Amino acid sequence: MGKPSGFMECRRILPSDRDPLKRINDWNEIHKQLPEEELKKQAGRCMDCGTPFCHTGMELGGAISGCPNHNLIPEVNDLVYRGLWQGALARLLKTNNFPEFTCRVCPALCEGACTAGLATEPVTTRNIECAVIEKAYDRGWMVPRTPARRTGKKVAVVGSGPSGLACADQLNKAGHRVTVFERADRIGGLLMYGIPNMKLEKWVVQRRINLMAAEGVNFVTGTEVGRDYPAGSLHKDFDAVVLCTGATKPRDLPVEGRDLKGIYFAVEFLSANTKSLLDSSLSDKKYISAAGKDVIVIGGGDTGTDCVGTALRHGCRSINQLEIMPRLPFERREDNPWPQYPRIFKIDYGQEEAAVLFGNDPRRYCVTARRFAGDDSGRVKEVYTVDVEWTADNQGRFTPREIPGSEKVRPAQLVLLAMGFTGPENGILEQLGVERDERSNARADYGDFATNVRGVFAAGDTRRGQSLVVWAINEGRGAARECDRYLMGGTNLV
Repeated sequence: MGKPSGFMECRRILPSDRDPLKRINDWNEIHKQLPEEELKKQAGRCMDCGTPFCHTGMELGGAISGCPNHNLIPEVNDLVYRGLWQGALARLLKTNNFPEFTCRVCPALCEGACTAGLATEPVTTRNIECAVIEKAYDRGWMVPRTPARRTGKKVAVVGSGPSGLACADQLNKAGHRVTVFERADRIGGLLMYGIPNMKLEKWVVQRRINLMAAEGVNFVTGTEVGRDYPAGSLHKDFDAVVLCTGATKPRDLPVEGRDLKGIYFAVEFLSANTKSLLDSSLSDKKYISAAGKDVIVIGGGDTGTDCVGTALRHGCRSINQLEIMPRLPFERREDNPWPQYPRIFKIDYGQEEAAVLFGNDPRRYCVTARRFAGDDSGRVKEVYTVDVEWTADNQGRFTPREIPGSEKVRPAQLVLLAMGFTGPENGILEQLGVERDERSNARADYGDFATNVRGVFAAGDTRRGQSLVVWAINEGRGAARECDRYLMGGTNLV
């Protein structure tokens, strides 16, 4: 623990973000950091709670409580409070391969389960994590550490998102020769092209990739296994395979007018923007521009927010975000008790920026798109929407029902579909003969990660469906452990 009375003496303080009206003019990270002395005080708020839930990562009442990576949070906080930053780094890296990613994009499940939050406010665990890893890079502690010996075994990891990178990192530590295949032109998966720069600057991703390459991981870009490289060759060229291709099939909205120009999946919009930004600072114009347009984002969540923030930086004329679900409550409901992650109303960076620029939160709740209308050139110009109310059926299941007379026509020259993903693409799974579950994901039990094909494992969104970066890291580590056990008959990986 930190200071026994710290949570009573010191209030929770978060660093201020950059001014919304200034930051929408660039693509730089929006967050700032606290001074070292203030971070120590914040770490000192970590109390002697007896049974800390912050690092449990367990399911309670159908909801997750605490960190899925089981980070040793009380120990890290205590070491930071005492100024022992290298010790804090060692504890952090025991369970989390990439704290520089999670501290920027994770919703902080740990803070939702913090015991201090019952009495006052949670410990600022995510900010402390960020300070630890960034100090480690700044002070030269993050240097290549190559394995002491090599096993002679070769493993292919297909996909370089967070699960693939975590898996490759662990398997390389175990001494195996690891090759990571990525179909895009850059390594990182959704970390590189799915999350915009203002949330996760790409030099942060590349910094870690460079470190892994120096440690012996082989990265192959521009190569789609199953098209550019035969899936069947994996068995011949490698001793084991781990599939970390993600859940990349976006959920569509099959309503009238869907085929009009100007309607895109969010992933198309976000990935093209980041690629153009990295290639040419957007000067090549090879992206979907929202400049001067009325933009409608259909869907909430992080992806919807990222679309809002990106459209604002393009200079859109207006922005509306349609959510079919009701607005979350401002405080926990009785069916969402501590230490579950709190399902409460929050304003994310994109909504904050839109509110400052246009005067209101862009989200419209309990609204769905009924159809799209276009102009004479076949481009979308309007979205016809209707309000819905959620009613329970005889089995107690809630479904949306349209409210008569609530129809509205909204102008739109750009529509972005941010309604999540339905599962992994078929290619490599079909070619390898991997069985699928009822949700079309690769069938592999959590904790075992082995598919029905001998020597082939699956992890991350490929196995569990669309989820969080922290869960992807957890699964990548787990798949690496079981792959190592398969190859060697035992394992020291955790």
